[in-house]
Amino acid sequence: MNNETQFLIDSLVERLVVWTMEEFNLSLQEALSVVYNSQLYEKILDVETGLYYQSSRYNYNLLRREITLGKIA
Repeated sequence: MNNETQFLIDSLVERLVVWTMEEFNLSLQEALSVVYNSQLYEKILDVETGLYYQSSRYNYNLLRREITLGKIA
């Protein structure tokens, strides 16, 4: 993974964590755990999916759906 790709992933994760904290009233540690343990995060890291360069809002909608459907441990 090159530096540009890693930067895009890091920036995306930052936004996902902030929005998760705000919407679900979680602490930073809880939100980080939710994001990093999500199926979405695994897919973001797989550069073949192309999710890392999709908008943060698009990815957050996927994460929100994953959270509300109860697939996050």
